[in-house]
Amino acid sequence: MRNAIEFEVYGKYALFTDPLTKLGGEKYSYHVPTYQALKGIVESIYWKPSLIMVVDAIRVMNPIRMESKGMRPIEYGGGNTLASYTYLKDVRYQVRAHFVFNSYRTDLSFDHNEHKHHNILKRSLKVGGRRDIFLGTRECQGYVEPCVFGEGESFYDQYGDLHMGTMIHGINYPDETSHGHMEVRLWNPTMRNGIIEFLSPDQCSHVRRIGAGSPKHFDHHNVQSVDDLFYELEGTTTT
Repeated sequence: MRNAIEFEVYGKYALFTDPLTKLGGEKYSYHVPTYQALKGIVESIYWKPSLIMVVDAIRVMNPIRMESKGMRPIEYGGGNTLASYTYLKDVRYQVRAHFVFNSYRTDLSFDHNEHKHHNILKRSLKVGGRRDIFLGTRECQGYVEPCVFGEGESFYDQYGDLHMGTMIHGINYPDETSHGHMEVRLWNPTMRNGIIEFLSPDQCSHVRRIGAGSPKHFDHHNVQSVDDLFYELEGTTTT
């Protein structure tokens, strides 16, 4: 697929929180990352408001293992509580993703240069991303590096189908929709031999509005065009 990248993301722990388990301050991770969590990782590698990152597939490389820890959440009103967080342990995933231009932001058409965005995206991946990588929550540090999707051995290569139940797919933000409010998407994924093929956001049929909002303001004054950024990076490389 054009504008695509393939990368491996890994870390000691991950916490892709199932919102149904947050009652009472507890947190329990989904068994696999959500679409939105992976989109956030791609946006940490490289992000511009003129782009929409689309996650195509994930391949689970390591066996799914869980570990519970006693945590002390921040109590802004005072107090000293102890909560149990259940993390994924020793995670490693292969991810395939691509970008499209944000057709809902016509004011950013000056930044539509497909070739240069793709080159900067690949360059940013090679250096481990332009921002810190987090696996669901801030205490779970992650790392990314380029790979070829499907290469190497996965624990689930011959596992067959594994149904994940109902999960959060992602969030529709006002910047990426035509109706100007926030929505949450649900779906029922199936992992086949370690691979989950994601529905695109517009294919999700279970969508619920969760709040109003308005698109953020971007223009020439607070967005650097990809052409200027590309030449700036080229100058840094050559010098």
